[in-house]
Amino acid sequence: MSKKEILKGTYCLLMELDETSSIRIGSLGLIEFKKGYYIYIGSALNSLNGRLKRHLREDKKLHWHVDYFLAQKNTRIVSIVYALHDDRFECDLACEIADSGIGIINFGCSDCKCDSHLFFFNEFYKLEETCLKSFRELGLNPQRYKT
Repeated sequence: MSKKEILKGTYCLLMELDETSSIRIGSLGLIEFKKGYYIYIGSALNSLNGRLKRHLREDKKLHWHVDYFLAQKNTRIVSIVYALHDDRFECDLACEIADSGIGIINFGCSDCKCDSHLFFFNEFYKLEETCLKSFRELGLNPQRYKT
């Protein structure tokens, strides 16, 4: 993805939490997160590149639930997968991923009817496999974001 293009699409942040942690997530309060791997599903129908660059920045105002999760020193983004399109696929993708992951209730879905947009996996390969398969099940072409 070119750094200057304004693109639209859906993305997944594939993250690792290297130790079990209690994290205060905005209005959700204190949540216990198990050590392991997490996938967060988001969309940007304004500027996908800008949104992804924001997630990768360390110095930012905490706004979205995922910002609080990423602000922890023991959390890191391992990879980002995205697909370009003009429609809303965020919730459809979350439903696909929910079949394989363990949802963190109410995380990242305050503006929709989904149970969660953040899912836990014990193993990275299963998280990555589920992510890529879910994009393809929806007819989307998953791509890796180059940081």
